[in-house]
Amino acid sequence: MPTMGIGMSEALGAAALYRMLAWLSPGFPVGAFSYSHGLEAAVQSGSVRDRGTLQGWIGTILAHGAGRMDTDTFRDAHRAASALDLEALTASNRRGVAFRATSEMALETTAQGDAFLATCRAAWPEPFLAAWARQLEQDYEVPCLAAAVGAATARSEAPLEMALTGYLYAMGANLVSAGLRLGIVGQTDGQRIIAAVEPVIANAIADGMTRDPACFGAATIAVDLASMAHETQYSRLFRS
Repeated sequence: MPTMGIGMSEALGAAALYRMLAWLSPGFPVGAFSYSHGLEAAVQSGSVRDRGTLQGWIGTILAHGAGRMDTDTFRDAHRAASALDLEALTASNRRGVAFRATSEMALETTAQGDAFLATCRAAWPEPFLAAWARQLEQDYEVPCLAAAVGAATARSEAPLEMALTGYLYAMGANLVSAGLRLGIVGQTDGQRIIAAVEPVIANAIADGMTRDPACFGAATIAVDLASMAHETQYSRLFRS
């Protein structure tokens, strides 16, 4: 029921925005701060060493790496959850988990996905998400983060493009935060990078909205190699 003179459609939009801001906030307890997506190894090797190289690294991940795969996974999960299609949601999630190049990247997406779904359901109970969680448990599977957030934002009636924008922004911002903690850039340069990747994210979403589902995958070999190196890196701040 609308309150404070807000129209029904605006109230629904405000509720969806509120939840999206909560779910994609750095304060939402998924442990995102503990992952660098291979960046820590790239910094140690000197491949990423300043604002320009960090910006290029992050932009490439968003457009051609995990960001590309997560865009497709998120899109399909959002559409499946909107249609209350558990089978399609499960298929999207399985692909989102399977296409990770390293064990650390698989951990990164599934640990966060599991934490996100559990916390989201505890604070915002929803029947379809509960049914999906039961199915995952029965099949001994775990959700990847993109599928979990895609499904949750769909059930909150957040439009797909708006939700995807928030998701990819959060991914980029978390990588910038990792760069800050590794001493590559300062706060102002971090915000310059976030501003610079805005069109990268817009283009990634536009491509993802029309991409053939058969064209799933990534092409960031340097990131994959950095992640592999990170698995045996002697001194580490991050889990990936």
